[in-house]
Amino acid sequence: MSQQVEADVSTGHYLRDKYAIVGVGETTYTRGSGRTTRALGTWAIRNAMQDAGMQPSDIDGMLSYSNNDSTPSPMLAGDLGIRLNFYMDVYGGGSSTEALIGIAIGVIEAGMCKTVAIFRAMNGFSQVRIGGTGARAAAPVSGDGLHARTYGWMSAGQSFSQSFMRHMYDYGTTPEQLAMVKVIHSEHASNNPKAYYKDRVSVDDVLNSRFIVKPLHLLDCCVETDNATCIIITSADRAYDWKHTPARILSVVGRCCKPRIDMHYQHGPISTVAGHYAKDILFPNAGLGPEDIDMTGAYDAFTFTTMLQLEDYGFCAKGEGGQYVSDGTMRLGGRRPNNTSGGHLCEGYTHGMNMVIENVRQLRGEIDDSCPETGDGKRTHTYDYSTPGGCRQAKDVNVTANLGWAMPGTGSAMIMRKG
Repeated sequence: MSQQVEADVSTGHYLRDKYAIVGVGETTYTRGSGRTTRALGTWAIRNAMQDAGMQPSDIDGMLSYSNNDSTPSPMLAGDLGIRLNFYMDVYGGGSSTEALIGIAIGVIEAGMCKTVAIFRAMNGFSQVRIGGTGARAAAPVSGDGLHARTYGWMSAGQSFSQSFMRHMYDYGTTPEQLAMVKVIHSEHASNNPKAYYKDRVSVDDVLNSRFIVKPLHLLDCCVETDNATCIIITSADRAYDWKHTPARILSVVGRCCKPRIDMHYQHGPISTVAGHYAKDILFPNAGLGPEDIDMTGAYDAFTFTTMLQLEDYGFCAKGEGGQYVSDGTMRLGGRRPNNTSGGHLCEGYTHGMNMVIENVRQLRGEIDDSCPETGDGKRTHTYDYSTPGGCRQAKDVNVTANLGWAMPGTGSAMIMRKG
């Protein structure tokens, strides 16, 4: 039976290259937006429409995700003058972006609509914060929380840290190696005018920041922000009607799971994450392997989530993740840059959407850094990444991978190529 399931999944390659991302947009990344999620969402969708050169009549599908902290699609569509032939709002967080891209492909393929806007709108600092603080502090305990809170697992850091602790025990991975994820992402963010945290940090800065839950220091954890983000997807045969070179979608994995997700540590090594299974869908359907990927966007809710994913998706051998993330491979100018916007650790927290937006812009060759503008909306990129306020455009980016994360037991992923 399992062999038959694996064979069936691999037939997804027939959708390879048939769909593309044609528009991306976001709001500013702030703390204390002073706006509703409805206002933030319409702002981001409008920016994505302007990026693509679309009118409201060009969009007829909408998808969104939230943790009961946002506004449904039809309200935003109505505000923007969009009439929908299809919409769906789902409950979800970090593994939602790539999963909804797959759903968008499916509904367009089924003839239910032609062009889909996917958005995420959240006041993730000023209103509904992750964990047991802010508006969530008064929320009733239900579902998984009835089990998790018994053990003090009220936040993502508390729930996930055991996976990294075991990795340290089994492979000798060190906090110093993991701190380099923050160091490298902060270097990238220093060249990103819209990043919330633009200051470069050192390994000592990370290790000297206070503990949140061992072995995680404050600077091992993502930034909390208020923001909205949007991407627009359509078929490849329509993609060239719009303003930019499209980012063609080669493969998508949506919410692939370990055999258990509620108590994932009861099956297999606790330091093995869902990417171990997702890679067997992602790469065969794309017709590529990890060695063919020029750039990654690996979900960095914490420094170690980036490492665990890169390892289990096969970018390095199991147990070598600490070396991979600390030897310069992930830097701009390195062999395979990662999270060139600064990601969740520095740019802003979007439950994964900003890392897809960044890779789309990288594939276009149109990163919004501080390099001189040429007067036609483009920039003359210097490819000098050495000092803050410089270039963020990578050279020769043709294929990118996004690795989404919800928890160790669940993940999503996507591979794109330059159109």
